[in-house]
Amino acid sequence: MRMKGFGALFLAALAGLIAAGPLHAAPIELVGFGDSLMAGYQLPPDDAFPARLEKALRDKGHDVSISNAGVSGDTTSGGLARIDWSVPDGTKGVILELGANDALRGIPPEESRKNLVAMIEKLKARGIGVLLVGMLAPPNMGGDYADRFNPIYPELAKTYGVPLYPFFLDGVVEDAGLKIEDGMHPNPKGVGVMVERMLPVVETFVQGLPK
Repeated sequence: MRMKGFGALFLAALAGLIAAGPLHAAPIELVGFGDSLMAGYQLPPDDAFPARLEKALRDKGHDVSISNAGVSGDTTSGGLARIDWSVPDGTKGVILELGANDALRGIPPEESRKNLVAMIEKLKARGIGVLLVGMLAPPNMGGDYADRFNPIYPELAKTYGVPLYPFFLDGVVEDAGLKIEDGMHPNPKGVGVMVERMLPVVETFVQGLPK
Protein backbone atom coordinates (compact mmCIF):
# COMPACT_ATOMS: atom_id res chain seq x y z
CA MET A 1 0.00 0.00 0.00
CA ARG A 2 2.84 2.33 0.82
CA MET A 3 4.41 1.75 -2.61
CA LYS A 4 1.08 2.41 -4.29
CA GLY A 5 0.71 5.64 -2.37
CA PHE A 6 4.25 6.73 -3.23
CA GLY A 7 3.68 5.89 -6.88
CA ALA A 8 0.53 7.94 -6.97
CA LEU A 9 2.28 10.93 -5.40
CA PHE A 10 5.17 10.65 -7.87
CA LEU A 11 2.84 10.53 -10.85
CA ALA A 12 0.88 13.47 -9.52
CA ALA A 13 4.06 15.52 -9.08
CA LEU A 14 5.27 14.57 -12.56
CA ALA A 15 1.94 15.56 -14.06
CA GLY A 16 2.19 18.91 -12.30
CA LEU A 17 5.62 19.56 -13.78
CA ILE A 18 4.44 18.66 -17.26
CA ALA A 19 1.42 20.91 -16.91
CA ALA A 20 3.59 23.77 -15.73
CA GLY A 21 5.77 23.49 -18.82
CA PRO A 22 9.59 23.51 -19.06
CA LEU A 23 11.69 25.02 -16.29
CA HIS A 24 12.68 28.65 -16.92
CA ALA A 25 16.06 28.80 -18.59
CA ALA A 26 18.75 31.01 -17.09
CA PRO A 27 19.30 34.34 -18.84
CA ILE A 28 22.11 34.71 -21.35
CA GLU A 29 25.06 36.13 -19.43
CA LEU A 30 26.89 39.00 -21.12
CA VAL A 31 29.69 41.25 -19.89
CA GLY A 32 30.23 44.85 -20.92
CA PHE A 33 34.01 45.09 -20.74
CA GLY A 34 35.57 48.49 -21.21
CA ASP A 35 36.58 51.85 -19.79
CA SER A 36 34.67 54.83 -18.35
CA LEU A 37 32.37 54.93 -21.37
CA MET A 38 31.19 51.44 -20.41
CA ALA A 39 31.38 51.99 -16.64
CA GLY A 40 29.07 55.01 -16.75
CA TYR A 41 31.36 57.78 -15.53
CA GLN A 42 29.52 60.15 -13.15
CA LEU A 43 26.20 58.44 -13.89
CA PRO A 44 23.86 56.48 -11.62
CA PRO A 45 24.38 52.71 -12.06
CA ASP A 46 21.00 52.35 -13.77
CA ASP A 47 22.06 54.86 -16.43
CA ALA A 48 25.34 53.14 -17.31
CA PHE A 49 25.46 51.63 -20.77
CA PRO A 50 25.26 47.93 -19.72
CA ALA A 51 22.17 48.53 -17.56
CA ARG A 52 20.39 50.57 -20.24
CA LEU A 53 21.30 48.04 -22.93
CA GLU A 54 20.07 45.14 -20.80
CA LYS A 55 16.72 46.89 -20.33
CA ALA A 56 16.43 47.62 -24.06
CA LEU A 57 17.17 43.99 -24.93
CA ARG A 58 14.68 42.71 -22.37
CA ASP A 59 12.05 45.10 -23.73
CA LYS A 60 12.64 43.43 -27.10
CA GLY A 61 12.09 39.98 -25.59
CA HIS A 62 15.68 38.84 -25.05
CA ASP A 63 16.35 37.15 -21.72
CA VAL A 64 19.80 38.56 -20.99
CA SER A 65 21.82 39.78 -18.05
CA ILE A 66 24.69 42.22 -18.67
CA SER A 67 27.40 42.69 -16.04
CA ASN A 68 29.23 46.00 -15.98
CA ALA A 69 32.98 45.36 -16.14
CA GLY A 70 33.90 48.89 -17.12
CA VAL A 71 36.82 50.56 -15.33
CA SER A 72 37.37 54.29 -15.68
CA GLY A 73 40.74 55.15 -17.14
CA ASP A 74 41.38 51.63 -18.39
CA THR A 75 43.60 51.12 -21.42
CA THR A 76 43.90 48.02 -23.56
CA SER A 77 46.86 46.90 -21.46
CA GLY A 78 44.82 47.32 -18.27
CA GLY A 79 41.99 45.36 -19.83
CA LEU A 80 44.30 42.56 -20.85
CA ALA A 81 45.68 42.34 -17.31
CA ARG A 82 42.21 41.81 -15.80
CA ILE A 83 40.17 40.10 -18.48
CA ASP A 84 40.61 36.58 -17.11
CA TRP A 85 39.05 37.39 -13.75
CA SER A 86 36.68 40.14 -14.88
CA VAL A 87 34.84 37.78 -17.24
CA PRO A 88 33.45 34.92 -15.13
CA ASP A 89 32.84 31.36 -16.22
CA GLY A 90 29.37 30.95 -17.72
CA THR A 91 29.63 34.17 -19.72
CA LYS A 92 28.24 33.68 -23.23
CA GLY A 93 29.36 36.94 -24.81
CA VAL A 94 31.54 39.99 -24.16
CA ILE A 95 31.00 43.48 -25.53
CA LEU A 96 34.64 44.52 -25.81
CA GLU A 97 35.12 48.30 -25.73
CA LEU A 98 38.64 49.54 -25.12
CA GLY A 99 41.12 51.85 -26.81
CA ALA A 100 39.81 55.36 -26.19
CA ASN A 101 42.31 55.99 -23.40
CA ASP A 102 45.10 54.53 -25.50
CA ALA A 103 44.40 57.15 -28.16
CA LEU A 104 44.04 59.98 -25.65
CA ARG A 105 47.43 59.08 -24.17
CA GLY A 106 49.12 58.60 -27.52
CA ILE A 107 49.95 54.95 -26.87
CA PRO A 108 51.38 53.42 -30.04
CA PRO A 109 48.50 51.87 -32.03
CA GLU A 110 50.60 48.77 -32.57
CA GLU A 111 50.55 48.19 -28.79
CA SER A 112 46.79 48.68 -28.66
CA ARG A 113 46.31 46.22 -31.51
CA LYS A 114 48.48 43.62 -29.79
CA ASN A 115 46.49 43.92 -26.55
CA LEU A 116 43.13 43.69 -28.33
CA VAL A 117 44.32 40.61 -30.22
CA ALA A 118 45.33 38.96 -26.95
CA MET A 119 41.93 39.70 -25.35
CA ILE A 120 39.98 38.41 -28.34
CA GLU A 121 42.06 35.24 -28.42
CA LYS A 122 41.64 34.66 -24.67
CA LEU A 123 37.86 34.99 -24.93
CA LYS A 124 37.56 32.83 -28.03
CA ALA A 125 39.71 30.13 -26.37
CA ARG A 126 37.10 30.02 -23.59
CA GLY A 127 34.26 29.69 -26.08
CA ILE A 128 32.98 33.20 -25.33
CA GLY A 129 31.53 35.29 -28.14
CA VAL A 130 32.99 38.74 -28.78
CA LEU A 131 31.30 41.87 -30.06
CA LEU A 132 34.10 44.31 -30.82
CA VAL A 133 33.32 47.99 -30.27
CA GLY A 134 35.44 50.41 -32.24
CA MET A 135 36.90 53.78 -31.34
CA LEU A 136 38.33 56.63 -33.41
CA ALA A 137 41.45 58.60 -32.65
CA PRO A 138 40.77 62.18 -31.51
CA PRO A 139 41.57 64.78 -34.20
CA ASN A 140 44.31 66.42 -32.11
CA MET A 141 46.41 63.24 -32.43
CA GLY A 142 46.99 64.02 -36.10
CA GLY A 143 46.46 62.18 -39.34
CA ASP A 144 49.37 59.76 -39.05
CA TYR A 145 48.18 58.48 -35.69
CA ALA A 146 44.60 58.15 -36.94
CA ASP A 147 45.76 56.23 -40.00
CA ARG A 148 47.44 53.69 -37.72
CA PHE A 149 44.78 53.57 -34.99
CA ASN A 150 41.40 53.72 -36.71
CA PRO A 151 41.79 50.60 -38.92
CA ILE A 152 42.56 48.37 -35.92
CA TYR A 153 38.95 47.49 -35.17
CA PRO A 154 37.61 46.62 -38.65
CA GLU A 155 40.78 44.67 -39.40
CA LEU A 156 40.55 42.62 -36.20
CA ALA A 157 36.84 42.00 -36.72
CA LYS A 158 37.59 40.63 -40.18
CA THR A 159 40.60 38.58 -39.06
CA TYR A 160 38.81 36.93 -36.13
CA GLY A 161 35.33 36.74 -37.63
CA VAL A 162 33.69 38.75 -34.85
CA PRO A 163 30.92 41.33 -35.23
CA LEU A 164 31.89 44.99 -35.07
CA TYR A 165 30.14 48.14 -33.95
CA PRO A 166 32.39 50.71 -35.63
CA PHE A 167 32.25 53.66 -33.19
CA PHE A 168 30.90 53.55 -29.65
CA LEU A 169 30.18 57.29 -29.45
CA ASP A 170 28.37 57.46 -32.78
CA GLY A 171 25.69 60.17 -32.60
CA VAL A 172 27.06 61.58 -29.33
CA VAL A 173 30.61 62.78 -29.89
CA GLU A 174 29.65 65.97 -31.75
CA ASP A 175 26.56 66.88 -29.68
CA ALA A 176 27.37 68.79 -26.48
CA GLY A 177 23.82 68.28 -25.24
CA LEU A 178 24.44 64.54 -25.00
CA LYS A 179 27.55 64.81 -22.83
CA ILE A 180 28.35 65.71 -19.24
CA GLU A 181 30.28 68.85 -18.37
CA ASP A 182 33.67 67.37 -19.25
CA GLY A 183 32.59 67.30 -22.88
CA MET A 184 33.80 63.72 -23.31
CA HIS A 185 31.47 61.31 -21.53
CA PRO A 186 27.79 60.76 -22.35
CA ASN A 187 25.02 61.93 -20.05
CA PRO A 188 21.92 59.74 -19.57
CA LYS A 189 20.37 61.08 -22.77
CA GLY A 190 23.61 60.36 -24.62
CA VAL A 191 23.67 56.80 -23.30
CA GLY A 192 20.14 56.41 -24.62
CA VAL A 193 21.32 57.43 -28.10
CA MET A 194 24.23 54.98 -27.91
CA VAL A 195 21.94 52.14 -26.87
CA GLU A 196 19.40 52.92 -29.57
CA ARG A 197 22.02 52.96 -32.32
CA MET A 198 23.85 49.88 -31.13
CA LEU A 199 20.80 47.76 -30.27
CA PRO A 200 20.31 46.09 -33.69
CA VAL A 201 23.95 44.94 -33.75
CA VAL A 202 23.71 43.59 -30.20
CA GLU A 203 20.45 41.81 -30.97
CA THR A 204 22.07 39.98 -33.87
CA PHE A 205 25.06 39.16 -31.67
CA VAL A 206 22.87 37.73 -28.89
CA GLN A 207 20.82 35.67 -31.31
CA GLY A 208 24.00 34.07 -32.63
CA LEU A 209 25.30 33.00 -29.21
CA PRO A 210 25.00 29.36 -28.11
CA LYS A 211 22.07 28.90 -25.74
